Amino acid sequence: MRSTAGTVEQTLVAPRYLAGGGDPGWVTVPLHRAAGWSYGHDPLMPRIILTSPNQLTQLRIDPDPDDPWWTIRHARDAHQPGWAATFDARTPVEIIAAFTDALTDPSGPANTGADPYAPLREAKWDTSRHLYGLASPDGIAHVEDEGDQWLIETAVTQQPTIWRAYFTPGTPTHLITAVTRSLTDQTPVARDPSRIPGFARDRMSVSTRRVPATDIASALERRVSTLTARHTTPPAAAVPPHVPPPRRTR
Repeated sequence: MRSTAGTVEQTLVAPRYLAGGGDPGWVTVPLHRAAGWSYGHDPLMPRIILTSPNQLTQLRIDPDPDDPWWTIRHARDAHQPGWAATFDARTPVEIIAAFTDALTDPSGPANTGADPYAPLREAKWDTSRHLYGLASPDGIAHVEDEGDQWLIETAVTQQPTIWRAYFTPGTPTHLITAVTRSLTDQTPVARDPSRIPGFARDRMSVSTRRVPATDIASALERRVSTLTARHTTPPAAAVPPHVPPPRRTR
């Protein structure tokens, strides 16, 4: 990233599902610092493992060219069956973060009957180019369900798949809905100009600007602070002591 006199070049990319992977710390740092997930480190293995405080959920990043890089697994418990979500290496971190942010939201799901297709329909995704599921207006991103399992795929016609995300049966629908809502978010995402993907360049909007270097450095800190605030319970308001009304005297 080129810098000049305290500023750096930053590129904004849209649609976000073509922006490339981005910085994994956008997901892992808030999980550790804001949600209290613990991490294990093996200096001989190029992988990251984070585990939720209740030990039921694990995030694993494993740079294997033949398998999804990101895997989130939740063990079976008394309330729900086990499930897993996987994301390929080129899945933008903002989309994965939508899933993990919803997963760690202490307030719980806003709508237990969430429909993952709802945000797509609102954004005018349709079935014109696919027999099943819904496709983005540009035809690149596609979401479909088969029973209780869901698949997201991005690909340009007659070219290899860019990235896939897969959600096994039992994955809470409000988490999948958080992902589909992020897919339709038209806000450009920031990337290092030297890391813009070469695939589908003619299908994306790319603009470069100069921003203060401190803005880049503080973006993650602001995100951590925002997510930490969700886990901070405000002190209960003090209950005023009961004071009996004064006695009336003659």
